[in-house]
Amino acid sequence: MDKEHVKIALDELKKHPKRKFSQSYDLVINLKNINIKTNPLDFFVTLPHSKGKKVQLACFCDQQLAENAAKNSDLVIKEVEFDRYKEKKLLKKTAENYDYFIAQANLMPKIAQIFGKALGVKGKMPNPKLGCVVPPNANLEPLKKRLLVTIRLSTKKGTNLQCIVGKEDQNEQEVIENILAVYQATVKQIPNEQHNIKNVALKLSMSKPVKI
Repeated sequence: MDKEHVKIALDELKKHPKRKFSQSYDLVINLKNINIKTNPLDFFVTLPHSKGKKVQLACFCDQQLAENAAKNSDLVIKEVEFDRYKEKKLLKKTAENYDYFIAQANLMPKIAQIFGKALGVKGKMPNPKLGCVVPPNANLEPLKKRLLVTIRLSTKKGTNLQCIVGKEDQNEQEVIENILAVYQATVKQIPNEQHNIKNVALKLSMSKPVKI
């Protein structure tokens, strides 16, 4: 798959009737000859450009990290506030409304105890592989910049991977480069590389898929 193939698919989608809002572009990678029960896929990709959708960040911390967290996240949950989240509705709402959770490392046992079940079900527990478990003196600005362009792909719902790669009103070249970044990262994650890819398609929020 190359830029030209992606450009053809984008041009085809642009023929669809315009909606009253800017639709998202979703990339769908269908897999073959892979047993997702024995070889489940669950990985993150850092895109070269924004995906055109706001990403909400939350941070668990104590007073030492609170000031930096306030500058670099949308929600700061201080240790002294943890007990408030034992209220199920608040806990569920928080798990749903935020995309990534950052945690101060020494608070992880308490975070797991109070927030673990709600965040775990959604795959949103602070992830060390993403750099989301940090020391108390961390500068969160570089992490924030990376998380804003990070997407997660998994085969939990079937033998396909799907993710947002941009928006209709976004620069076309950025969308193309995001698509190629996801495809290349996926190829590296699967056992037999391109041989495990059945086909790749691109769709708008309200359209049928167009094969690339």
